[in-house]
Amino acid sequence: MEQCVNIKFCFKLGNTATETHEMLVKVYGVEAVSKKCVFVWFKRFRDGKEDVEDEPRSGRPPTSTTPDNIERVRRMLADDRRLSLRMIAEELKISLDSVSNINHEHLQKRKKKVYAFPTLRRSSNV
Repeated sequence: MEQCVNIKFCFKLGNTATETHEMLVKVYGVEAVSKKCVFVWFKRFRDGKEDVEDEPRSGRPPTSTTPDNIERVRRMLADDRRLSLRMIAEELKISLDSVSNINHEHLQKRKKKVYAFPTLRRSSNV
């Protein structure tokens, strides 16, 4: 959102899309929007659309990521940490993607990385 406002500002100043993108990269670094995105916003502004909010998108709202399902997944994981996401999805009759989204986005659960290091053998002559 912040970058869209900056793009609009540069558009109103008369900068080109390429110049605007270069400035965004200087300020935001790797977090800057893509050059293609800047060109899309410039086209919107040239077409007379002044708002920087994204237009509403069509499509079905998410039905599986409800507070009730989030709580059910949380309880299932609290009862048995070894449950797989697939097992939870089958039990709750919701998609695996929905369970994964609930687990990562809403419950802030991440896989723990376990590193195994080989043991060093010491010779008896040392």
